[in-house]
Amino acid sequence: MLKLMQVLWPSFLVAAGAEALFFTVIDPQTLYLFGEPVDYSATATYSIGFFGFWLVGAASSLLTLFFQRSAAQINAPH
Repeated sequence: MLKLMQVLWPSFLVAAGAEALFFTVIDPQTLYLFGEPVDYSATATYSIGFFGFWLVGAASSLLTLFFQRSAAQINAPH
C-alpha cells in the first residue's frame, strides 16, 4: 500500500498543477484532436485532461521507484 501511495499521491499533485497551467493557457472549447474539434463539454475535457496528466505523472513516479531498487533487490532469487 505504501508503494501505491508513493506513486499516486505525487502524480495527483503534479496532475493538478499541470492541468491548472495547461487550461489557463488553452480553452477547452478550442481544442482539436486529430484535426477534428473536440465536441465534449468543458467539464468532460477538464476531467479527461486531468486523468491524462495523472497517468503521465504516475508513470514517472513508477519509473522512479523502479530505478531506486538496489542491486541486491534486483538480483535476489525469487
